[in-house]
Amino acid sequence: MKTPVTIIGAGLGGLTLARVLYVYGIAATVYEAEASADARTQGGMLDIHEHNGQLALKAAGLFEKFVQLIHPGGQQSRVLDKDGNVLLDHPDDGTGGRPEVPRGELRRILLESLPADTVRWGHKLQLATPLGGGRHELRFASGSTLTTDLLVGADGAWSKVRPLLCEAKPAYAGMTYVETYLFDSDARHKASAEAVGGGGMFAMAPGKGIMAHREPNGVLHTYAGLKKPEDWFGGIGFSDPAAVVAHVAKEFDGWAPELIALITDGETNPVPRPIYSLPLGHRWNRVPGVTLLGDAAHLMAPSGEGANLAMYDGAELAQAIAANPGNVEAALFAYETDLFPRSASEAPEADRMQEVLFGDNSPQSLLDFFSSHQPAE
Repeated sequence: MKTPVTIIGAGLGGLTLARVLYVYGIAATVYEAEASADARTQGGMLDIHEHNGQLALKAAGLFEKFVQLIHPGGQQSRVLDKDGNVLLDHPDDGTGGRPEVPRGELRRILLESLPADTVRWGHKLQLATPLGGGRHELRFASGSTLTTDLLVGADGAWSKVRPLLCEAKPAYAGMTYVETYLFDSDARHKASAEAVGGGGMFAMAPGKGIMAHREPNGVLHTYAGLKKPEDWFGGIGFSDPAAVVAHVAKEFDGWAPELIALITDGETNPVPRPIYSLPLGHRWNRVPGVTLLGDAAHLMAPSGEGANLAMYDGAELAQAIAANPGNVEAALFAYETDLFPRSASEAPEADRMQEVLFGDNSPQSLLDFFSSHQPAE
C-alpha cells in the first residue's frame, strides 16, 4: 500500500523528503506559503557534508547533479584579526568533505527532480487540527482546507505543525546577524574582496564579528554578528537602511577599513537575522499521523549543519516510510527514534560554535577550532 504524504514547507528538507519518496514510488504533495519558486532569493552558500547532506542527495539520486554545482575554492577558510591581519589561511585543495554550493541552485535541482504538480505554491498554513485516528485537517490562509493521513512539518523555525506535538517555542539565542551583499567585488570592492579571499572569512572578537563568503561571480555575502539583546536591534528601525548600517558599523570602530566596508558599502538593504533555538534535548511524545523535520524539529544556532540535517531528516523519514508500507506509525516511530538523539548531539555543538566565534577568547578560540579540525599530516 502506498502512503500519500502531506508536507508543509518547500525548503531543502521538505523537498528532499518529497524527492526520496518519489524515488520509492510514494506520492507526496508539498504545500508552500511562497507564491512561486522565485518569490525570494534563497540565501548564500552551503557546505554540504559527507556524513549527512551528501548521503541525503545520494538517496535522492541527485549526487551527480550536486557535484556539478560545487563552487571551486569555496572550502578555503581564512581568519583575520580586527586589523585585517591574516591569522590563518587554510586553502581549498579540493579534498575536503564539505564542498560549497549555492543554496538556490541546490533547491532548483530538487524542484526539477519532482513532478510539476508536487509543490502547491501560495498555500500558507494557518491551522492544523487533529481529527482523531492520525488524521488532520489543514486550513490555509486562502480559506481552502484538506484532510491528510500523514502530515510532516518541514516549515521551519515558526512551524505551524509543531504545536500538534509539543508546546516548545523558539527562544532568542542572544545573537543577531545583519546580512549585506557586495557585487562585482573584484572590480568595485577590491580591498574587501582581497580580505575575504576565495572562500569563507572570519574576523572575530569577543561579542562581535564580521563573517563573509565569496559566492560565484564576485559576490561577497556578509554577516555582521553582534551579541546584543534582541531589543537593541528592534530599537534601530530597519526601515532606515542608512541608519542601520551606521549603527552596526559603529560597533566595529577601529577595525580595518576593508572589513568595515563589507557592512558600509553593502549594495542591498541590511537584513536582521536574529538567532533563535529550541531547548536543548527537545523532543515530543509520539502523536499519530504527524512528525517534523529540519528547523521545525530541532532549530539551533548556525553551525553549518542546519541544511545538512534537514536534508538528512527528509531522506531518513522517506526511507522509514518506504520500509514500513501501510504502517505509518511504525515508520514515524523508527524515524523519531533516530531523530531525537541525532538532534540532541548536534544542538550543543551548535551552541559551542557560537562560543568559539563570539566568546571571550575569540579569535584564538576559532584558531584552536580550525587547528583541531584539520586532518593530520
